[in-house]
Amino acid sequence: MIGPVRGTHDWLDTSLFNFVIATAAHHFKRANFSEIKTPVLEPTELFKRSLGLHTDVVSKEMFTIASHDESDSICLRPEATASVMRAFLAAGQQSLPWKVFVHGPMFRHERPQKGRFREFHQFNLELIGAESIAHDAFTLALFEQLFSQQFKLDSYALLINFLGCADDRAQLRPKLNAFLDMHFDTLCATCKVRKEKNVMRIFDCKNEQCKSLYQTAPYITDHLCVSCEKEWHELKVQLEILAVSYTHTPSLVRGLDYYDKTVFEFVSSALGSQNAFCSGGRYNALATMLGSKTDYPSFGAAIGIDRVALMLEPLRAKLALPQPAAIHAIIPLSSAQHHLALLIADLLFDAGLTVELIVDGDSIKSMMRKANKIGAQYAIIIGPDEVEAGTVSVKTMMTGIEEKVVQRDLVSFLKK
Repeated sequence: MIGPVRGTHDWLDTSLFNFVIATAAHHFKRANFSEIKTPVLEPTELFKRSLGLHTDVVSKEMFTIASHDESDSICLRPEATASVMRAFLAAGQQSLPWKVFVHGPMFRHERPQKGRFREFHQFNLELIGAESIAHDAFTLALFEQLFSQQFKLDSYALLINFLGCADDRAQLRPKLNAFLDMHFDTLCATCKVRKEKNVMRIFDCKNEQCKSLYQTAPYITDHLCVSCEKEWHELKVQLEILAVSYTHTPSLVRGLDYYDKTVFEFVSSALGSQNAFCSGGRYNALATMLGSKTDYPSFGAAIGIDRVALMLEPLRAKLALPQPAAIHAIIPLSSAQHHLALLIADLLFDAGLTVELIVDGDSIKSMMRKANKIGAQYAIIIGPDEVEAGTVSVKTMMTGIEEKVVQRDLVSFLKK
């Protein structure tokens, strides 16, 4: 037996998966977002520039496809924000803010566990050229409405932080380094490396001893410039105006280098250690990281489709899941009626009805059991008597009532 690749899984029932995508797409289209598609294959350089060489994603989690020409290296995309910005810059000037969403598979070579896969699926929302902090507040309110009203979730929390501008972070680094020097011997090996390469990312550490230590570290929100302090205050006020509950988490930094100012995560205890199911923030310098001469202040986020579907599984009864169409099982009693059964199946399908042709069975009893097992609402039974009379027997599976119907009237009868 050949199983799936480690860190991937099969979706044998896609109802919740498709519900998440369809509901999110409808929700954000009402806020004037448009759907786009970007390739799964992207230049490796795209993520080296945008995510940062020393991030876990670039340093050890990328699925890179070997090439004889190093300059032509490509990879399976580990995230979508950089891809959307690349598409925006390649397309030329668009009406700003450019409000788009994209969904599909992403790939990271991580240790698989509950809610974390090597092939995972995201729904990304991006606002490129959205300078005002009001975009951040309104978009967070849109997510809150999606999760509470459309998905009926209640056991989750919104965590937010504000990373300031580049100057703010430059002012914080020596203070943070001085704090880390005082406790250097107690740092984990990863944090010792991050201290030298990208000191802000020490707050992303999962080591419990480090996390406890950093509760007393200097935080960026205590060292904001006048302009950023004003934006941070305005964001909080606007979220309160919109009745969006949140918790300020000073250690929240996100794991990618392009983030600045607003960062956030929606988290749920239902997911275990991988508790974030939607996260993102502001990325004002990403365009210039990718070679643009123009800055495009932007804001975006990704919903983990796999994780949200996992959270929705116990809530199926509350959700407005699309109801499957009525199944019409066509059952010829013997091979002598197969030709007529095929014609009737084709007739019903052409009329827009859902059909199941049951021609494998050694008895009417076994074929009716199969019709019941697949949830058929109607069984259209064709035997020699029906062929001779130009009729079919239509059995309503729920009531057991059986009626003779003239073949030419079958479609109108079933559509009543």
